[in-house]
Amino acid sequence: MAPFEISHAESLDHALELRQQHGDDAHLIAGGTSLMVLMNLGLLDPAHLISLRRLTDLNVIHHTPDGGLSIGAMVTRRQLETSADIREFCPALTETFGHVATIRIRNQGTLGGNLAHADPAQDPPPMLIALDAEVVLSSRAGQRALPLSEFFVGYLTSVLRPDEVLTEIRVPALPRGTRATYIKFLPRTQDDYATVSVAATLRMQDGRCEDVRVALGGAAPVPLRAKPVEDALRGQELTDTRVSEAAALVLDIVDPPDDARGSADYKRRMARVWVERALRRLRDEVPA
Repeated sequence: MAPFEISHAESLDHALELRQQHGDDAHLIAGGTSLMVLMNLGLLDPAHLISLRRLTDLNVIHHTPDGGLSIGAMVTRRQLETSADIREFCPALTETFGHVATIRIRNQGTLGGNLAHADPAQDPPPMLIALDAEVVLSSRAGQRALPLSEFFVGYLTSVLRPDEVLTEIRVPALPRGTRATYIKFLPRTQDDYATVSVAATLRMQDGRCEDVRVALGGAAPVPLRAKPVEDALRGQELTDTRVSEAAALVLDIVDPPDDARGSADYKRRMARVWVERALRRLRDEVPA
């Protein structure tokens, strides 16, 4: 690892000022669980790091007036896993954060850093996409918010501009009766990346699918929303045949890589299997 300097931002304005001052030589660091790996591998070589650790106003979770959630970018994944507010809002979201790596990593890594890293195999992005979350990106010119499903544009690449900081994640209120799940296929240890993961939400009305959202991790260069699957199910009775046929549509949109967790063809077939399992699980869930 090459030598580097580090500055500690005392506020968001200070972080944005430091980012402008150091330009392309600088990189933000939150928990560092992803950044330090890239630096150790020689894939990233910043001359200057800007630490966001002192930005305590970004380390908050609170309910919004409309019943949604606002999560500061500096909240750790362990905080999210153990938060009563998160569990009350959506137990599947709590379970998702509990799937991330090990407790040591969850204690250190932040949600904002996780999303900014843009790794398509990470656990939180698919679940947050299925929950229709959006991210807030802040710069000296102001803020912009966009759906999380539009934030990722390629492998380890997002729309985050060099002059911006990801500051907040917003999750809208869940309509009454919404069911949610997150499942991941782990061929090795429990703290490993998934071969493929699936997050889904479902709302039923009079025996038919009123709304559904499905997102996958590890199945493409970006966390992927499976809109063809959703479109095939809305307004329909979720028979075994219809669920199976809808899940098969994921084969046309996934583009997984060959790696140590499986071949692209194997992952493609597992994407279909696990989408079907997630949908069946939600369909068969007894309403509270």
